[in-house]
Amino acid sequence: MGNSVRTIVSILLALPVVVGLFMIMHSLIDKDFENPEVTNTKIADLVQPDEEIQLESNTEKPDKVEDPEEPPPDLDTPELIMDVDMDISNAAPSAAISVEISTTGMSSGDGEYLPIVKVAPIYPRRAQTRGITGYCIVEYTVTTSGAIRDPQAVDCQPSGVFERASVKAALKFKYKPRVVDGEAIEVAGVQNKFTYELEQ
Repeated sequence: MGNSVRTIVSILLALPVVVGLFMIMHSLIDKDFENPEVTNTKIADLVQPDEEIQLESNTEKPDKVEDPEEPPPDLDTPELIMDVDMDISNAAPSAAISVEISTTGMSSGDGEYLPIVKVAPIYPRRAQTRGITGYCIVEYTVTTSGAIRDPQAVDCQPSGVFERASVKAALKFKYKPRVVDGEAIEVAGVQNKFTYELEQ
């Protein structure tokens, strides 16, 4: 009984609100919103002038450059510095790293492989802060292009300290490959010794 009374009261209260809203909407729609002061404006017509397009088909092409008859002369092998001193900032003791190449397997022939680029390794920070010195011998193969393949640390003292830095540096080496009968050949068993020293 209470719910039905409440519903009837709600309908009776909502009815005048709905009727009032309809009256307000009707009066808004019925009004004339035109503003007599606004005048129609005409947009100017845009006319693009005609242009003649000229094609130049009589342009002469440049003559083809002929290949030179003689090849350029061979470049001299750059002079190498085998000992590399390295200063590392933010460290109390300064570090010097020596890079030496082993002469094992090298002869004095004209077509022998020669080092062109030698990169000094980065002194391991853990070893530098603890004052650890030592050396590491890395063995690798010089390819026909002069790159390094399969570098391995074969003798390092102390063990487990300088292997990673030495192998990483050896991968950046570049050689003039060994040439036999006009063809480049690989050279296996090339060794390089990295010496790690701290300067006080």
